[in-house]
Amino acid sequence: MSASVSVVVPVYNGAETLAPLVRRLEAVLGATDYEILFVNDGSVDASWSEIVALGREHERIRGLDLARNYGQHNALLAGLRAARNEVVVTLDDDLQNPPEEIPRLLERLDDGADVVYGLPRQRQHGLWRNVSARLTRFALRGAVGIELADKVSTFRAFRTSLRDTFAFFQGPYVTLDVLLSWATTRFEAIPVEHDERQGGTSAYTFRKLASQALTMLTGFSTRPLRIATLIGLGTILFGFAVFVWVVVRYMLEGFASVPGFPFLASAIAIFSGAQLLALGVIGEYIARMHVRLMDRPAYAVREEIGAGARSGRHAG
Repeated sequence: MSASVSVVVPVYNGAETLAPLVRRLEAVLGATDYEILFVNDGSVDASWSEIVALGREHERIRGLDLARNYGQHNALLAGLRAARNEVVVTLDDDLQNPPEEIPRLLERLDDGADVVYGLPRQRQHGLWRNVSARLTRFALRGAVGIELADKVSTFRAFRTSLRDTFAFFQGPYVTLDVLLSWATTRFEAIPVEHDERQGGTSAYTFRKLASQALTMLTGFSTRPLRIATLIGLGTILFGFAVFVWVVVRYMLEGFASVPGFPFLASAIAIFSGAQLLALGVIGEYIARMHVRLMDRPAYAVREEIGAGARSGRHAG
């Protein structure tokens, strides 16, 4: 592919894998006009110092140091907005996404796709990570549809011009794949290798991935509201059926007895639970509207290094 490439790598406690990653990227992209953009997402190890050192050794390396940990997708958005080349490639900092697969992603872009995902042939994750990843994928289906959700991965290549569609997007809740779905429908996926993690431990716990799934559902989809509506409709029908059953039984028994308290208590519990569920879903949407109204940025950059780096803090 003749297009220039910006490789965006979100970094969280990945100091020990950055140098090997740079060597492999240089070997793959050596004949291409490229840049490597590391986005340090509030690492507590020596990741930023390593990025600065690598930037001194390699003129094609740039770095953004975020003010704190914002999350992988927020870091990716920061890197995407800072990218200067025609195509963006995103991959993890732990070497699980082999840089040697990048040319295959770029070839599929040449065939007419706007976004190409590298789907692992076999994911090298633990049990709970796989379970939580399935939960996240289920939530993503509600936001972007089943067909796209089954293609999504962190290893992707896409045209930088797509960012113009969400240039004015702002807010703390970011899911890059949802934003890309606003810009195009030309998505492709190809099978790629997925290596074992080369250093550190994953920052994605079951709790974080479950939180991300909730963000996808309530931040970029109205499906939970529809589910709450259906639950409300279901409880109304159930209540009406119970009412009819009670009246019929009361009449058949000669107006002598009525069903006992346990049945009444269970019916009340069902109605109360449905109401609380609906209120909780509505509350999630109101809370996210409140956060958006506070105009809280998706990220803030403390420091930037590399060619043309801006001085001082800036947010996006």
